[in-house]
Amino acid sequence: MIKILLLEDDPLLNETLKLFLEREGYLVDVALNIEESEEFTFRNSYDLYLFDINLPQGNGLELLEYLRNAQDNTDTIFITALVDINSIAKGFDLGAIDYIKKPFNPKELLIRLRAKFKTNSISYGDIEYDEVNDIIKKAGEIIDIGNIQHKIFIKLLKNLGKITPKVELYELFEHESDNALRVALTKIKKRLNINIKNIRARGYMLEKI
Repeated sequence: MIKILLLEDDPLLNETLKLFLEREGYLVDVALNIEESEEFTFRNSYDLYLFDINLPQGNGLELLEYLRNAQDNTDTIFITALVDINSIAKGFDLGAIDYIKKPFNPKELLIRLRAKFKTNSISYGDIEYDEVNDIIKKAGEIIDIGNIQHKIFIKLLKNLGKITPKVELYELFEHESDNALRVALTKIKKRLNINIKNIRARGYMLEKI
């Protein structure tokens, strides 16, 4: 999944953006100041930084410059209330890929992220599997069906219209069990409201719709 570090000193905006992005399937660590941000970058790798420019102590531009000098080239989008063209220009000079001006609708940020992280997806009725983030959505909402069921469904989905042999599904379990497979398939069918066809003595199939 795509992992983001968010640096925003406004606690309310910080929490709001975190919850919004996590609902969309992103992994988000949050920091309220530069020191916390530095600690996160020491311990983790990220796919994207979202940095506020104006902070009580220092600013996001200084942080990015420090990270670039440390050979950290993570893509960065700045969040800013500034209209100062020199600050914006410096951000791009440091390698920022975009900026978003406060106040903004979180959906605007989402549009920019989707443009950055274009996803490959497989659709099945009202179900969509996002291959990049490895998430399943039903009617636009992220849905968790459990680890084993998730793996089984994805295998069936990628073999859409074809029989998936039982032996391939058994490989997804720690211990091979026909009963465990049947239980998992029943859970998938109920959770996603789909039909999985049992091809006697051969395997299972998700039929095309």
